[in-house]
Amino acid sequence: MICNPILRGFNPDPSIVRVGEDYYIATSTFEWFPGVQIHHSRDLANWELVTRPLNRPSQLDMIGNPDSGGVWAPCLSHCDGVFYLVYTDVKQWTGTRHKITHNYLVTATDIHGPWSDPIYLDSSGFDASLFHDRNGRKWYLSMIWDHRADKNQFAGTLLQEYDPQGKTLVGPRKNIFLGSELKLTEGPHLYQKDGYYYLLTAEGGTSYDHAVSMARSTAIDGPYEIDPNNPFITSRYAPQAPLQKAGHASLVETADGQWYAVHLCGRPIEVASSDKALSPENGHSSAQRALAPEQRRRCILGRETAIQKLDWPDGDWPRLAHGGRTPALNIESSAQSTPQNHTLRTDFDSPSLNINFQSLRRPIEKSWLDLESRPGWLRLYGQEPSTSTFRQSLIARRIQSFDTETSTAIEFSPNSFKQLAGLIAYYDTANHYFLHLTHDEENGRHLRILKYDAGVYSEFVPAEPSLPQSGIVYLRVSIKMATLQFSYSLDQVSWREVGPAYDSTILSDDYNTLGFTGAFVGLSAQDLSGQGLPADFDWFHYREK
Repeated sequence: MICNPILRGFNPDPSIVRVGEDYYIATSTFEWFPGVQIHHSRDLANWELVTRPLNRPSQLDMIGNPDSGGVWAPCLSHCDGVFYLVYTDVKQWTGTRHKITHNYLVTATDIHGPWSDPIYLDSSGFDASLFHDRNGRKWYLSMIWDHRADKNQFAGTLLQEYDPQGKTLVGPRKNIFLGSELKLTEGPHLYQKDGYYYLLTAEGGTSYDHAVSMARSTAIDGPYEIDPNNPFITSRYAPQAPLQKAGHASLVETADGQWYAVHLCGRPIEVASSDKALSPENGHSSAQRALAPEQRRRCILGRETAIQKLDWPDGDWPRLAHGGRTPALNIESSAQSTPQNHTLRTDFDSPSLNINFQSLRRPIEKSWLDLESRPGWLRLYGQEPSTSTFRQSLIARRIQSFDTETSTAIEFSPNSFKQLAGLIAYYDTANHYFLHLTHDEENGRHLRILKYDAGVYSEFVPAEPSLPQSGIVYLRVSIKMATLQFSYSLDQVSWREVGPAYDSTILSDDYNTLGFTGAFVGLSAQDLSGQGLPADFDWFHYREK
């Protein structure tokens, strides 16, 4: 059996390709740098993160990009010995009818790179892709965004030819598919089979009504006939299914002619029927505090990637091999999934960081992250606060299990309340927790917890906040389902809890935020005075329990 999800914890919008015996899946990374995660497998069951191709500012400049902006829905393909990666860099997407969505193409002859500098394609919409026709032509697809107030914003699917010699789009641009009655048509991919062009799209929005739609035509530019049993993958009619939000898919054919679909999914947990943040003391009525059923389902691991086996008879429509439309948690396979555990212990003894770490919006450079000045330690030079969309000194990794414990050892000697460093649990600038060492006039060096909840700032200061004014402090955060708890130690033996048991579900798409990413845990150093005071970290241990 293959156990879903195959890519756990914030790995959405999968694009799969087979090259000989090797399978690769590219997924969205949004504001996290380097851009685009690529996993590799030989059996479709077990996957390893092998590279992130957008690793230079010339390929991806996200300084100032909004939360959940950046890299949307990459498309990975391969033809004649060359890998092609199409991606969108979203500069603006919320708070306005307009979206700023620039689409680019990079290429490489090896999946590990080097990848080329980008070729600009257009800014028609997002979720762009490239189709390699059997007749040798290459076709570019993208959804069309219409900002006009009296129009459907999801205005259809654009088709235009791409010239690889001229490295540009050529010829007429045509809207080939307006979508089905599910609406919100995006994520187009084309496939060729049995004399048809099959157009796969994501519809219904990327939450609990998400779906995978299929249409086909004998001509690449249409007209396209919608599958009479549309949608062919969705969880919208099965609210109790373990895999929710099923949509945004990509198809692959194995060497022996079997077909599989990889698709986005989420695994929600139920939270209390009322929102503790909306208290009577703050003037909220019981009606305001009550949460609708869909608000009580929160995917604290973000949107993930699952796989389904298909039946696709010649000349017919594809169907899930197990029947129906609802994705299965386990699918039959000749391969066996190895139980996933992403536990990571790093002692910062290497000249480069473990591949699981990412930064926010910008490359990791020695000017703010140093692995050489103090061998065996990671040094972060404090910069902007955790609300910044510009230059944070932060590295973090995905949370990929419902039960984790993350700890670190820090040496940090602040001399101002403007200097903070420690362990952060992060969703975006509006939703995160930060256990940190800092300084004030009365307590000297001490611990605090900074919390941003839907953009509202608060702090927790322990009743006995003082610490030795120098030396190592050990910090820990434990996250189990909907509960998050910080603790600290001075000897790594005796641990004391800091603060209350917090709500981990604020680190999710489904909370009081509009976002598409996932929960991270990591290290942060901030110096709001601009002096760049460094914080040293001896090790980082992420453990899936």
